[in-house]
Amino acid sequence: MMKKNGPKTIDGYLADVKDAEHRKALEKLRKQIRAAAPKAEECISYQLPAFRQDGMLVAFGDAVKHCAFYPGSKAIERHGKELENFSLSKGTIRFQPGSPIPATLVKAIVKERLAENQLKAKIKNEKKRGKSK
Repeated sequence: MMKKNGPKTIDGYLADVKDAEHRKALEKLRKQIRAAAPKAEECISYQLPAFRQDGMLVAFGDAVKHCAFYPGSKAIERHGKELENFSLSKGTIRFQPGSPIPATLVKAIVKERLAENQLKAKIKNEKKRGKSK
């Protein structure tokens, strides 16, 4: 059952994370995402902390037994070798607070997602301009 009154901000989400180690790991991940995408807007999407810029970038979240980073399936396919020590599913990287995703990998993934979104936005804008002529 979904919470009707879930957090409205990432700060609110993190304040609700009960496990201090999980909270600390997610705060660190948030800073890494922010450093890689300083112009991205923070939001809550599907009740998860997320970032968007020219569309959805990435999200992250807390679970009982792990933390999770949601960069989408392409990122996981692209970095499969580097992620082989993590629990993966389509679009999801699960990690333990004591074994976080390397900061350089988070940065690379976020930068790739930014580039993907910028390309999509450019194509969309070009199509709009073509229709308005």
